[in-house]
Amino acid sequence: MVLGGGFIYISLEVLIAVGCCLGNVLVMWAVWRSGALNQTTFCLIVSLAMADFLVGAVAVPLAVVVDVHVMIPFHACLFFSCVLIVPLQASVLTLLAIAVDRYLRVCIPFRYKTTVTKKRSWIIAALCWILASILGFLPMFGWYNHDTLTHYNSTSIDCEFIAVIPTSYLVHFIYQGCFLPPLAVMITLYCYIFFKIRRQSRGRAGVAAETGAYTQKEHKLASSLALVLALFVVCWLPIHLIQAITYYNQNIHVPSIVLYFGILLSHANSMVNPVVYAFKIPKIKQEYRKIWRKVIGRQQQADINTTASNTTESCDVHVRISPQVGVDDII
Repeated sequence: MVLGGGFIYISLEVLIAVGCCLGNVLVMWAVWRSGALNQTTFCLIVSLAMADFLVGAVAVPLAVVVDVHVMIPFHACLFFSCVLIVPLQASVLTLLAIAVDRYLRVCIPFRYKTTVTKKRSWIIAALCWILASILGFLPMFGWYNHDTLTHYNSTSIDCEFIAVIPTSYLVHFIYQGCFLPPLAVMITLYCYIFFKIRRQSRGRAGVAAETGAYTQKEHKLASSLALVLALFVVCWLPIHLIQAITYYNQNIHVPSIVLYFGILLSHANSMVNPVVYAFKIPKIKQEYRKIWRKVIGRQQQADINTTASNTTESCDVHVRISPQVGVDDII
């Protein structure tokens, strides 16, 4: 990468990493403060926020390390590259679990609370992470670029993601096997959810206001989570398409700026989700406001205390520099 372009890329990655960490910590804090962790959907939202947080705290720094081409042992480079894949897999699986959760909420509303409990939701979230780790670390068990070791003829290599992770793994397994099928299932589920909610709304036109409010609430939450899914696809699809195009037609040269734009866009997805939660999910939005008011209130109180302290010191100084003035003169 050109020196100037490299500096811009790394600077943007640092900004994205900071945004991912701060935004998703705020999401987890807001969910915990609101008591929404007792609801199964928010357990999965916290799991997704954790995946987004790890993108900023772990994946982006490792991506920058890999990008500067440091000389490290082959298997250390392979391990770092595998770590970059795990948050993606965790996000896909968690989004799929959220879609299934919303599907069950709409299709079996009366049995939902007994079927999808808080304990089961955390178990599902844990299984998503375990499966994501297995899928992400598959290259460590032999599915890596053996030619790289032969080329360098040494234990240390110029570390680069594509040098250790084969494109066949990224295209056939990650993109075609672990990205597109879950995406098709999620789109189908959300289409059915919206169809079901719309049909319920029409069928309950003259029913009690509570039922209409419940349907509207479910529709808003489903819309918010569908938006999260849509942004995930928009941010991750370009880099997958770039990898697929270069794999199936090696004569096509993709400019470096396009490749790095795709990488930045995929990482930026983890920074965007907290903004969506802030505007679209009422419980998280309310907690954001409470946290903001609390921070502003403390700042205002600190300013008041500072002003009062300065005023007191000013009065003390005035009395000290006028020792000849009597009590009657001061009054």
